[in-house]
Amino acid sequence: MGLSRDDWTQAGLKAFGEEGLAGLAVEPLARQLGTTKGSFYWHFADRNDLIRATLQRWEDEDTTAVIAATSALEDPRERLKALAERAFGDALRLGFDAAVLAAAADPRVEPVLIRVTRKRLDYIVRLYRDLGLAKRDAERQARMTYSLFLGMSQLRIAEGARRPGPAEARRSVAHVVETLLSSAGLE
Repeated sequence: MGLSRDDWTQAGLKAFGEEGLAGLAVEPLARQLGTTKGSFYWHFADRNDLIRATLQRWEDEDTTAVIAATSALEDPRERLKALAERAFGDALRLGFDAAVLAAAADPRVEPVLIRVTRKRLDYIVRLYRDLGLAKRDAERQARMTYSLFLGMSQLRIAEGARRPGPAEARRSVAHVVETLLSSAGLE
């Protein structure tokens, strides 16, 4: 059975997260997938098409789907907790976000990063508004929350093999949620 476009973008997510934009190279991905460049060109016009498709998948899975899943929760505190668990709990995705930030100056990456950042911040502002904060306070708290996420993305990369295990990561997420609520005066 041949590979699908989805197989290529999944491999693209992993490669981009581990190696940055340079990781989205056709020949190494083909070798990793055990196929030829012909399979790639069956699904994509060129490398730029793969980059666009991989970034779209990141936006769909790590922003649109996360917002939809956490929005389904009625209690805003539970939404914040679920968002923190999704955002801070996935090492692969944290690596991808850090890699996207590192490639932000690339004209293929920049508009997607700006759009994703705006969607994420808007959602977090709505979440804090639902928790009872005034608009200005919610905006400030959302920026702090998202800054914490971006910093954790960078820290995960810098820690390398010293990354925390699952139990420690769960405790860290719980602490993050407590800290965010406390800093907003929402204990």
